[in-house]
Amino acid sequence: MGVSMVGGGSLRRIWHLVWKEFLELRQDPRLFGIVIMAPIVQLTLLGYAATTDVKDVPMVVVDHDRTSESRALVRRFDASDNFVVLEGLSSVSEVDAYLDTGTAWMALTIPPGYGERVREGAPARVQVIADGTDANSTNVALGYAGSLVTGYARELAGEGGEPWTPAVSADVRVWFNPGLVSRDFMIPGILALLLLVVTTNLSSMAIVREKELGTLEQLNVTPIAGWELMVGKLLPYAVVGMADVLLVLAVALGWFEVPLRGSIVLLLVLCLVFLLSTLGLGLFVSTISNTQQQAMFTSSFFFLIPMVFLSGFVFPIENMPAAVQPFTLFIPLRYFLVILRGIFLKGVGLEVLWPQVVALLVWGVGILGLATLRSSKISS
Repeated sequence: MGVSMVGGGSLRRIWHLVWKEFLELRQDPRLFGIVIMAPIVQLTLLGYAATTDVKDVPMVVVDHDRTSESRALVRRFDASDNFVVLEGLSSVSEVDAYLDTGTAWMALTIPPGYGERVREGAPARVQVIADGTDANSTNVALGYAGSLVTGYARELAGEGGEPWTPAVSADVRVWFNPGLVSRDFMIPGILALLLLVVTTNLSSMAIVREKELGTLEQLNVTPIAGWELMVGKLLPYAVVGMADVLLVLAVALGWFEVPLRGSIVLLLVLCLVFLLSTLGLGLFVSTISNTQQQAMFTSSFFFLIPMVFLSGFVFPIENMPAAVQPFTLFIPLRYFLVILRGIFLKGVGLEVLWPQVVALLVWGVGILGLATLRSSKISS
């Protein structure tokens, strides 16, 4: 009976806090632009954005020929600055695991009899399989591969000025994004970016607003517990974040026709997991700031901008300096980008994405715990 009454009292107090927060949000007309218009504008602009050039493209090789000619072609790829041959595989069926997890971006398959046809001067074909999740990077990588194979074929044909037929050609197949449409890669990233920016900025002002209005002391003398205050403050922004997710999903699927090959239920659940990180980060910023302007500045310049640049959203992590790459492991947006693009374009589930999910959970619980400790000190 007592437990029931305590539970009911907590729910009532949390509900009043949530309702109070929604009323304050409604009184600020600028938030309409942040919550509704900003996602649409960013989705339109960034949905057609291009990525930068790539290098050191990781690839695997399936060599069914195993002759000196086939090994020479593999060495040509490995010696190039544009490719890194990870290892040789015994069958094409093993390629799936490397492309699903993103360990390799491309696979080169050399058929049996390749060396014999090259020695006879007959046309020989090799197959290049590419991960089309990142359309622009894949286009560049395929251009590199085509140029390399063409140059190798020209060498085999000799340097004379007479017309020649290429001895080697590539049969290219692109997986996950066959049309190499850049927006199919960008829009899932925009969804992650919008969740990060909107929910972190809004929640970063949760405690600060009470400080500025002088109501934090009044809340501290009420029967509201610390965890109830946190839940009541963060829950409205979680609702706003999920509303933005549904809005962006509707535009992405309906207008841009981005494929969603995985489970939409899993997508929404993992968006909630990501919200642990963004709301926890916003609450932490709120506890170390004294004004709303300071909270916005701190969250934007010290957290959001570095996260965007180091997450792989703008620049591929593989192209960053080796000294910088370890720092990206502490960026939650990095893991969420892999999750979203895996669900949207590859249709993979938790059997592939569980490392990213675990990393997000650890980050979210950690930052929420740190924010709780800071909030307790402020309330005491």
